[in-house]
Amino acid sequence: MVKKFNNQNYSKLRRQHQQSRTLFTDPTFPANASSLWKSGKSEKEIVWKRPSELCDNPKLVVDGVDPNDLNQGSLGNCWFIAACTSLSLDQKAWNRVVPDINHQEWNDQHPEQYCGIFHFHFWRLGEWVDVVVDDLLPTLNGHLVYMKSKSNNEFWGALLEKAYAKMAGCYEALIGGQTGDAMVDFTGGADEYLDLVGGGHRGDDEKTKALFKRMRSAHDNKSFMSCSITAKPDEMESKAEHGLIRGHAYCITDVRKVKIDQSMFSFFGNASKLHMIKIRNPWGEKEWTGPWSDQSEEWKRVPSSEKKRMGFNVEDDGEFWMTFADWIKNFTNVSICRAVNTSFFSLQKTWHEASYHGHWGGNFAGGCINNRDTFLQNPQYSFDVTHPKHGSVMVSLLQKDTRDDKSTSNLSIGFNIMKVEENRRYRVHVIHESVGSVTYTNSRSVFQNFDLPEGRYVIVPTTFEPGQEGTFMLRMFTENNPHARELSKDIPGRGMLYYLCCCCVRYPQALVTVHLDSATGLEKQDFMGVGADPYCIVKCGGKKAQTHCVKNTLEPKFDSRVSFYITDRATDVVIQVWNANVLVDRFMGQVSVPVPWQEDSERHTMTLMGRGRNSGNETQGKLTFSVSCSRDLQST
Repeated sequence: MVKKFNNQNYSKLRRQHQQSRTLFTDPTFPANASSLWKSGKSEKEIVWKRPSELCDNPKLVVDGVDPNDLNQGSLGNCWFIAACTSLSLDQKAWNRVVPDINHQEWNDQHPEQYCGIFHFHFWRLGEWVDVVVDDLLPTLNGHLVYMKSKSNNEFWGALLEKAYAKMAGCYEALIGGQTGDAMVDFTGGADEYLDLVGGGHRGDDEKTKALFKRMRSAHDNKSFMSCSITAKPDEMESKAEHGLIRGHAYCITDVRKVKIDQSMFSFFGNASKLHMIKIRNPWGEKEWTGPWSDQSEEWKRVPSSEKKRMGFNVEDDGEFWMTFADWIKNFTNVSICRAVNTSFFSLQKTWHEASYHGHWGGNFAGGCINNRDTFLQNPQYSFDVTHPKHGSVMVSLLQKDTRDDKSTSNLSIGFNIMKVEENRRYRVHVIHESVGSVTYTNSRSVFQNFDLPEGRYVIVPTTFEPGQEGTFMLRMFTENNPHARELSKDIPGRGMLYYLCCCCVRYPQALVTVHLDSATGLEKQDFMGVGADPYCIVKCGGKKAQTHCVKNTLEPKFDSRVSFYITDRATDVVIQVWNANVLVDRFMGQVSVPVPWQEDSERHTMTLMGRGRNSGNETQGKLTFSVSCSRDLQST
């Protein structure tokens, strides 16, 4: 489902203007200064012209979509052009952003069908938005002012830029930005920002190799990538070493190992491979002049066949190669936008996605974890990691874009992940151990990849300061179904049955928490492996919960907690240890203790016992655990 921006229906508008033989003029983004400048600046020299007034035989696309189609104009939006360059390298993504290309293209056979209307799709906070524009473009002295193509009759880039400016409020709103934001808008992917300096990649060979492998995999999987050199305000767009530009967004167009000849004089030319990266300057000029630049001697060491595979050419087109080591040494950050595969009909790795829209404000705006008294007032979401050892979890938190609103700015946002009870269903009221977080920033989105052990977790997205209002979208990508859910209730509700049968239905009187520590000396039960795959089932007050399974051990470290809301404190906690099997799980023993009346936790190490007819007999192994009970239903 695609949402119509400004409620404009492209098909309906196109049909109306074709029938009336008139050219579309967009009343919601007029051809005047209000669409150029939000600051109220006026450019009297600017003249808005249609493509047919600028050239003969105008086209959306000339000779296919290519990165060299795009050159930045006089607008300071290199970040957007860099993202467009990445878009041009992925035909499938391009077709999604520029829909119905055959339908939108100028029709030489039926020129009367042309009515000056186009539309583009952008992803915003979980939904695709259809933006309609007319073909009036800002010009100065008969030339386009903003994005232009190397072919003077090609206009897909200029019209795409206009649609994006319309969504942002005006062209000036595109001055300065993060390439990752536009890449997300083009793909619906998850953007990860890496600080190459703060992340310790410079001078660390192992981290450099790991990053190369990661970026090469991202490139092979059609992820969009960009990089830049951090600059002080007075250094913006100044020249750094070897021709690179500070504070300027570059697009990464290739990451690969390049075959080179170690010896020019060896008959066989002992070949080795060099880690290299290909980069494009959105200006379409001003390239790297260091080692492996277009004219450098190093290229003599690369076989002609290898150069052809690399698409190497000596041309001042803004595109150049560097060694990965030189890239790390010169650039300070990189943005990787993953188009995460969630299709189960794909041969590639598939991820499970859980996404939620939420709002900070009122009683749900507690700020970051530094504000310990209010932190847990924020929205909370639980999810499970069910991978037997550790599971990869990608988390992306996005906030509403504020470019179109001069009175607001981005909030500083982030999130914190806590390990909680295996069966938690209600909101957390006491801060648990943090197992993951992200650096707070006022970017449109923050992202982090985590490797978490099996269990249940609660993620708390927040603003940095308490009391701030804003909307957000939380996305989680996991290898297995995360069983994610929003935690909206503080404690169990009384429910309709309580009010209808209050004489016989009791409301919970206490909260029991059981911490499963470990077991020792368990009986070997597996025919294969080292012994057993134990897990625990805990029963209390007519309810039960199960811990995760610990594989191939007779000395499991569970380190798991479960909790129960009970109506009668005169009850027992029963903990059973089971061995997981392919067909039927086997009972290994159990322990039983009464719920303690005191508030303090009681720690036990007990011998496992049988059940049923063997309830008085010991089985093999001991279990260490603790039990606590509290009248405060919000004590954990």
